[in-house]
Amino acid sequence: MRSARDAELMEASLIAVADAGIDIRHKLFECFFGAYPDRRASFISVDAASRRMTDETLAMMLGLAKDEGWVWPLVAELVFTHRSYGALPIAEYDAFIDMTVEELGLAAGAAWSDETAAAWQRHADALKAMIRKARAEWASAMPAGAPQGA
Repeated sequence: MRSARDAELMEASLIAVADAGIDIRHKLFECFFGAYPDRRASFISVDAASRRMTDETLAMMLGLAKDEGWVWPLVAELVFTHRSYGALPIAEYDAFIDMTVEELGLAAGAAWSDETAAAWQRHADALKAMIRKARAEWASAMPAGAPQGA
């Protein structure tokens, strides 16, 4: 799903946020825990997890825009390892991805346009589809150990 224009727009928004010195993970996790308060107990270290999860989510979406080969194996691995947290509803994956894009847009300010938002959303939707695919493949390969959340 390579899109040079999408990747260019996405990178520009990331640079704008970095240049502004904004770390979106704090607001992102505040929003996520606001929507899913029971999920906070799943985190041993919110600080460590918030850094990793935010960076990985942004990197995977940008990687999809650049048609990077590492995205699929990382998504498949993350979906598999997340099973240790129980049956995570697919809605939580979707919400986290959407919240990431939303917080990035807020932080990007003037660097955020309708075209930039659409680029991020296209690759957010592709990431969500890839997560569903990984869950289905794990369920097929390892029915007893696959995540069961809807």
